Amino acid sequence: MGNPGEKEHAYRVALVAFPGIRAFDVSVITEVWGTDRTDRGTPAFELRRVAPDITPVPMRGSLTLLPDRTLNWLSRADLIVIPGLDDHLTSAPTPVLDALRRAHARGTTVAALCGGAFTLAQAGLLDGRRAITHWKLIDLLRAYHPQVTVVPDALFIEDDNIWTAAGTAAGIDLCLHLVRQTHGAEAAATIARSMVTAPFRTGTQAQFIEHPTPRADRDSDALAAVREHALRRLHEPLTVADLAAHAGMSVRSFARHFTAETGTTPLRWLLDQRIAAAQKLLERTDLPIPEVARRAGFGSEVTMRQHFASRLATSPRAYRAAFSTTSLPTAPVSTATGSEAAGSSPIAR
Repeated sequence: MGNPGEKEHAYRVALVAFPGIRAFDVSVITEVWGTDRTDRGTPAFELRRVAPDITPVPMRGSLTLLPDRTLNWLSRADLIVIPGLDDHLTSAPTPVLDALRRAHARGTTVAALCGGAFTLAQAGLLDGRRAITHWKLIDLLRAYHPQVTVVPDALFIEDDNIWTAAGTAAGIDLCLHLVRQTHGAEAAATIARSMVTAPFRTGTQAQFIEHPTPRADRDSDALAAVREHALRRLHEPLTVADLAAHAGMSVRSFARHFTAETGTTPLRWLLDQRIAAAQKLLERTDLPIPEVARRAGFGSEVTMRQHFASRLATSPRAYRAAFSTTSLPTAPVSTATGSEAAGSSPIAR
């Protein structure tokens, strides 16, 4: 029997708390896993605030966080998330560092948002592993923890079941990605819609996006229209040249402006949207796999299978077996409404 108030069969998430953690990251973690959305089809989550003892944890702005479990609860967690820090060199309590080492040794997934990578580095969990943090903190992480392989250009990355994320918004991206990875794209999209945020940004995008200057606003508007155009026509054999022509640009100029605005290349963005559309169709319909491939714009089941293997480390059939929600009818989920099929806003970055 579990403790009173603990949910049976819920996915258990531990928010690790100690003095110095960022209130924003605590809010993000709580919003993603601490809100009951089961009435909208999302899985049941059990979020616990875990600390060395059950005393209020001070945060900046005269805020406090009240833990409801001690570190012993980490042995029950499916996922452990460490918020970022207000002072990135804050030393985590020794019991916290010891508990994180034990949890990783047990095989529990561990994730850190923004400067939370410093906490993992203090625990030695990033030694010899790839990690990311906010772009302003990359040199600091390298200087204080030279054993860590710091990756400069990513929103979030994983190494040996340890996830790290870049700055503020990237922490949201990582949390939604972890939901997507464990519970499917539809669950992540439902949570994202509730948070009014884009549900699909890949970890491989650049952290720092070169925002357009006022002189480039017209190009920015054109590119937003191109993305909407593409999302509504994912089932067509679109190429980068097609998108450039729609924007009224040369291919080279289009690719340069697109990457500066979105942090990713047109080809990678288009592939990401096709994968997201295929995930939705696999989850929400009983359409045959070749038809899913056609509607998502892959052209063939073989091509879709290759991209699923390289990007998701699974096959379309295995993905459907894990995340299908159908007892739904084989509804006509048309890629003509591509923004829904892809699970993201047409102009989301």
